[in-house]
Amino acid sequence: MRGLLFLVLLLTACAAQAYIGPGAGVSFFGSLWAIVVGVVLSLAAVLIWPLRWALRRLRRRAPQAPAASDRDA
Repeated sequence: MRGLLFLVLLLTACAAQAYIGPGAGVSFFGSLWAIVVGVVLSLAAVLIWPLRWALRRLRRRAPQAPAASDRDA
C-alpha cells in the first residue's frame, strides 16, 4: 500500500519553479572535467607501463660504450 501511495505521489508531483544560476553549470563541468582527466590519465599510466618497463629492460642489457677518458689513454 505504501509503494502504491509513493508511486501516485511521484506521478502527480508538479514541476518546480527554480532558477539555476550559471555558477552551478561551471561547477558541474569543472568537476566532470576533473573526473574525465583523472580517468584518462590513469588509463594512460596503466597502458604505458609495460612499454616503459620494456624500454628500461632493454637499456640495462645494452652494452655500455667506453668513456671518452678510456679511449684517449
